[in-house]
Formats: sequence, C-alpha cells, structure tokens
Amino acid sequence: IHRWRRWLPPKPRNMDSNRASQEQDQDPEQEEPEGFPGLLSAEETDNSSQIDEDTDHNYYTSKTYNPSDPMSKDLWVDIDQMDKNKVKIHGILSNTHRQAARVNLSFDFPFYGHFLREITVATGGFIYTGDVVHRMLTATQYIAPLMANFDPSVSRNSTVIYFDNGTALVVQWDHVHLQDNYNLGSFTFQATLHNTGRIVFAYKEIPIEVSQISSVNHPVKVGLSDAFVVVHKIQQIPNVRRRTIYEYHRVELTKTKITNSTAVEMMPLPTCLQFTSCSACISSQINFNCSWCHRLNRCSSGFDRHRQDWVDNSCPDEVSNQTKDKMCDIIDTTYVYPFTTTIAPKTTSRSKEATARDVPSTSHLPTSVPTEGKVENMLPADSAVDRKPGTHPLHTGLILGILLVMLVMVGGVLVTVYIYHHPTSAASLFLIERRPSRWPAMKFRRGSGHPAYAEVEPVGQEKEGFIESEQC
Repeated sequence: IHRWRRWLPPKPRNMDSNRASQEQDQDPEQEEPEGFPGLLSAEETDNSSQIDEDTDHNYYTSKTYNPSDPMSKDLWVDIDQMDKNKVKIHGILSNTHRQAARVNLSFDFPFYGHFLREITVATGGFIYTGDVVHRMLTATQYIAPLMANFDPSVSRNSTVIYFDNGTALVVQWDHVHLQDNYNLGSFTFQATLHNTGRIVFAYKEIPIEVSQISSVNHPVKVGLSDAFVVVHKIQQIPNVRRRTIYEYHRVELTKTKITNSTAVEMMPLPTCLQFTSCSACISSQINFNCSWCHRLNRCSSGFDRHRQDWVDNSCPDEVSNQTKDKMCDIIDTTYVYPFTTTIAPKTTSRSKEATARDVPSTSHLPTSVPTEGKVENMLPADSAVDRKPGTHPLHTGLILGILLVMLVMVGGVLVTVYIYHHPTSAASLFLIERRPSRWPAMKFRRGSGHPAYAEVEPVGQEKEGFIESEQC
C-alpha cells in the first residue's frame, strides 16, 4: 500500500497568539436563545482571563484554563438547568461497552473546514466525525475530550447524555468508569460543538492523571483528528475495492493539564475550503498554500476529505503546470475530454502551438490528455499518415488478437476439466493453497490493531473493510 509522506504545512507568518480572540471581536456571533444558560458564545468569553496554554495547531488554536480560572467553570454546561425536553439520555450507550450511536445535528458544524450534519457518539469518551461507521473509530476522524476504555454498563449511575439547542450540541459522559480499573473512580466530562466551529472540552471529575490511564486495551487520546479516505482496487479480486484511511492532521492536547475543573477551548482557523472564487483562493494569506482547481471549481491545499476527487481530476497536474499569478486567467472551461464528464480548462498557448506544429489536422478528439512533450499521443489510431499502400496492419492485428483469445479460452477450459477430475493433482493443490481467503490482502484487511466498536441502530449498510495508514 502506498504510504503518503507526512505533510508539514508552512509556518504561520507572524501570527498573533491571540488571533482567534481578535477575530471573534470583529465578527460577533448570533446570541444564544434564552432558556439555555451555560452555553457561552464566543463574544461572552473573557479574553482577559489567565490562559495557561495558547497553541496554534494550523487548523485550530487551543486554550487551556486552569481550575482557578473563572473561565473553566463558565465553560461547563450545567445540564440540570437545561430544558428537560431537549436533554436526551441514550439508553443503549448508557448500558453497553464499545458502542456508538449516530446523532443528527440541527445545524451545520464546521470541522476542519467541512460541514457536518451527523456525528457518532461513542461510549469511549469521544465523538466520531467520519461519513462511514466502521470498526476502527478510535484511529482518526474524532473529537476526543478523553478517549479511554470507559464502560457505562458497569455502573447504574453511568450515563451518556446529549442535547441540541439549535446552535450547539453538548455531549456528556457522566460518572463513567474504566472497564479495566473500576476502583479508580468515576469520570465526568463533556464536549460542546458550536455552529461556528468552536469546540469546548470541559472536565468536572477526573480522579487520576490522564497520563496514567492504561492504553493496553484501548487508546487514550485528548484532541482532534481528521483524515481522507482513498479507495483502492484489489487486482486479485475483481469488482472489490478497499478503503484506506490517511490521517492528514491531528491535534494532541497535553494530558497532564487535564484535571478536575479544567477546560479547553479550540477556535477554528481559516482553511482553503472556505474560498469560493479563484482570485480569493490564490490571494489568501493563511497558513496553507491554497490552489484553485478549475475542473472542480474548488480551492484546496490538496489535503482534506476531498483528496481523492482532487487527484482523480488531475488537479495537482493542473496546479503544477501553471504559475499562481496566471492560475485565474482561464475563463472558458467548456473543453470536455472524451469518456469523462469533468470540465477541463483550455490548453495554454504553448501547448496549442506544439499541437499545431507536430500533429496533422484531424476531426477526431484526442485519445489522451495533452501534455507537454507527449504530443505523439494526439495521433489517432486509424490515421493514414506514413501508411504504405496495400498494407492492412489493423486487420492483421485483429485476427491475431482473436486467435490468441480463443487459445487462452480453450486452455482455460481444458485446465478446469483436468482439475475437476484430478482434485489431488499438483495443479489442484497449487490453486487450493492460493485461494482468495489466503491472499495477503485479505489477511491484512481483516487485521486491526484498534478496538472494535459496534454501531447502535445501524441503517442497514454493511460494515466496510478499512485499513489505517500512517499519518501524512
């Protein structure tokens, strides 16, 4: 499996450490509806509070508040003061281990620049944000206030609670215990997702240091992660595809700072996906090298959840063949390549001259995408150029091809008949030992180094076979 190199974005250009706070003062958010005290909007936060940590993670800035800081108490949402009709205690998650349930949002939640309308809450103290629920939810694409081996079924007081007020979703793991160490005590913490992309982790009861929690049977993580999925075709098995997860970014918070009455606030930073025009995309001054792809009409750094679309539509080649100052000069994008429905930009003047110089005029569409130095591919297969009179290479090749196919088919039938009547022959044993169930691809597909999570209330689709790749 192809391994992607780790991508390190360029360093920020003299960014102010309190950049997120300045932006929120300029663009005040919509006020929270009445009747939901405790849900603080961004403008209600006190920027003068003592901040223990202010870290730029390229996609987010995080601030950790100490127990003595008033903000740590203000960021905790008191569920007892919420509208009882909106508070939901998930009965299955509150009485099972390693289960996950989907929750629909009443608002668009921006996560790494992608808007989500559905998330998956897991009993292990985290929220899965991927599109397809598989059995390796702890690998990536998560929002984890405290991911650990929690088992709500070991105590009647353990519950998983969530509620949505239209602008924010709060998920609380209340009095949950570690399955492999019940005597340590109960944990109570929550995660709040705001419609502005702001994420808050609040901790009420943390009986031990997070760094001391065992990760033997379950990963222990605090932070965020996102990834893109690439579909690979398995050559040994036709019509079967395998999905591989490539994690392109992760936010790892300091575990030693997670104690009783602490809170972490994460503010989203601008991404390339927010720009909807070419000029705004290439002139953006953010942490990423944004490029515009005319075939997709999308701005991207090349590393987001739409990575496969970006590659399949040859956006990296389009970007590399053009300078940034001329990237938006293409206006007419009506040239369509054969056998595809993607709209591609017109060729540059340089490639036009090369085509006119090396290729004779013809009414046929090109057989491949024109690129510099490969204009010979533009020549049609049935062109009469340099063909000697009286020769018929097309008919001769066709006849030879038909004969070859017939010989292969006859040989296959004979081999099949022989194996059927001689099951103990060397050829039969050779094929039995190499049947699909013993192929390395199938073995690797079944293997998993992560705990298996089962989905509660599945929607009827079969679980996918996923493989986690190393971080980009």
